[in-house]
Amino acid sequence: MESVIGVSGNQVFLYPASDLAVVVSEHNPAEILNQKSGVDHARVIADCFQHSTVLPFRFGTIFNDDDSLRKSIRSNQRQFLGHIDKLRGKTEMHLKILVDDCSSHPAGKRMPVEGANREYFTTLRENAARQRERQTRARAVSFQMHRLFLPLDEEVSCRLTDSGKMMLDVAHLIDRKGVERYLNKFSATCALMREYQMQLSGPWPPYHFVHRLTCGTHSHPQPSGVAVPIPATALPLVEGLPEAIAVLA
Repeated sequence: MESVIGVSGNQVFLYPASDLAVVVSEHNPAEILNQKSGVDHARVIADCFQHSTVLPFRFGTIFNDDDSLRKSIRSNQRQFLGHIDKLRGKTEMHLKILVDDCSSHPAGKRMPVEGANREYFTTLRENAARQRERQTRARAVSFQMHRLFLPLDEEVSCRLTDSGKMMLDVAHLIDRKGVERYLNKFSATCALMREYQMQLSGPWPPYHFVHRLTCGTHSHPQPSGVAVPIPATALPLVEGLPEAIAVLA
C-alpha cells in the first residue's frame, strides 16, 4: 500500500478488523472534505479494484477511533462477507442514453392553483399523460438495453434534460471477464440504434450495487476534535488472509 495515497495526501493503512481488513487513512476533523477529497477517495477505490473485490463505504464515512471502526465491522461482518461474495469478480459498466421526448402532448403550462378552471385541469391531465408516455418510453429503452447486454444486475434512472430530451443512466453489473464482450456489444448497438445518443464508461468498481447492498450498515461520526481513521477501499491481504472491505482513504 506504500504507493497508494489517501485523502488529502495522507498515508493509507491496511487495518485488520475481525475476519476482514479495511483500508484507512487518518483525517483531521478541522479539514473540510471537498470535491478533491472525493476524487482522492475514488482514486484509492480504483487502484485497489485493480487487485481485488472492492466494497467501498460511502465517501465521508468517519470513525472516531479504532474501537468504533472495529465494532462496526464486527457487527456487520456477516452482511459484508455476503456482499463481497456477491460482488467478487464483478464490475460495473455505465451507460448514458439520450432519447428524444416521445410525448405527443404539448408542453404544459404552469398555472397557479388560485386560478383553477377548465384550462388548469386540462393542463394537469396533459402533464400526467406526458409523464406516463415518458415512463413507458424509458421502460422500453431500459428493457431493450437489458436484452442486448444481458447484465447480471442493473440500476436505471431517468431524468428530463434542459433540452427537453430524456437522459437514461444505466448501471450494468457484469462479470469482469465479460468486459471485452460488453464493449463489442456496445459498438454494435451504437451502429444499430442510431436514434439514440449513447455514451459508455467503465469498467468501474460496482458503486451502485455496493451502496444498495450496504444501505443502513455504515457507522458515522460522533464528536469531532480528534484525528479519526476514515475507511477507504478494499484490497486483499496476502494469500490465505481474508479480503478487505473498502471504506474511505
